[in-house]
Amino acid sequence: MKYEARLKTKYKKEVVPAMMQQFNYSSVMQVPKLEKICINQGIGDATGDKKLIDVAVNELTTIAGQKAVPTKAKKSVSNFKLREGMPIGVRVTLRGERMYEFLDRFFSISLPRVRDFRGVNDKSFDGRGNFSMGITEQIIYPEIDIDKIGKIMGMDISFVTTAKTDAEAFALLKELGMPFVKR
Repeated sequence: MKYEARLKTKYKKEVVPAMMQQFNYSSVMQVPKLEKICINQGIGDATGDKKLIDVAVNELTTIAGQKAVPTKAKKSVSNFKLREGMPIGVRVTLRGERMYEFLDRFFSISLPRVRDFRGVNDKSFDGRGNFSMGITEQIIYPEIDIDKIGKIMGMDISFVTTAKTDAEAFALLKELGMPFVKR
């Protein structure tokens, strides 16, 4: 038997029927699904210290379970001592099983470790069914050893869905287990 992520099974067995009932879809194929998760870390101090990029690549690879790649500057900006082609960030895109595994760990382990966590703000939808949020510290992930951290850095996480509206995307993420703020 092939392994299937816990959240993927939950999506098929619980989320799809709930969404079909809520939005009156006529086919299972109309139900929105999570396409990918993009994790991005901008490292502004990388212009002065090249080793920060290598550290960030290793940390993000550990967090995501997939090799992270450095992002390069598109334009030169003299005020920031930035030249075109210099590495200034790290990113990784998760799809399939790894995406569901990351999502499961993110909802059940990492988010509750955020200081003064009351829920995720539901105002960060883009109008086309995608959701983005920022994390201020990478130490909320249990994979990261706090003693080996040189600098605390944040990251941006984008959840890309096939939903057409924000309401559908909100319902999808809520059904999957995203702890939104109760209002």
